[in-house]
Amino acid sequence: MNPNSQAFLSTSAGLPPSYERIKEEYGVVELGEPHGSASVRTTVINMPREVSVPDHVVWSLFNALFMNFCCLGFIAYAYSVKARDQKVAGDLEAARRYGSKAKCYNILAAMWTLVPPLLLLGLVVTGALHLSRLAKDSAAFFSTKFEDGDYD
Repeated sequence: MNPNSQAFLSTSAGLPPSYERIKEEYGVVELGEPHGSASVRTTVINMPREVSVPDHVVWSLFNALFMNFCCLGFIAYAYSVKARDQKVAGDLEAARRYGSKAKCYNILAAMWTLVPPLLLLGLVVTGALHLSRLAKDSAAFFSTKFEDGDYD
């Protein structure tokens, strides 16, 4: 190695640089020496699994674009974005709260958009069936009345 580069890497008088110890919540396990002749230390870091907090952004965006009754889709999208921001910031409890509100507004937007047309369709179909039955009954009534010769 070049002596100039070594002086650049070391701090003072050939001592190794002092590093600040960072406290992390991850578990660190040091394994023993390997079976080989060289002494090598191995460190294993056990990272916790990432907790999934649903933010419902895609559902909210769909509701904001296609099912936006009384701006419920936009409100759901706003809460979804807040949930994603809190998740990125590391505040999982706030992210859960905002995600839950986004889910509720998405359900309301979907129900208020889908249920009234379905009810209207049901009313139209049952009304048409009732009118057709009424027309058949009246046609049968008038045909029997005129066949008997009763014109009064």
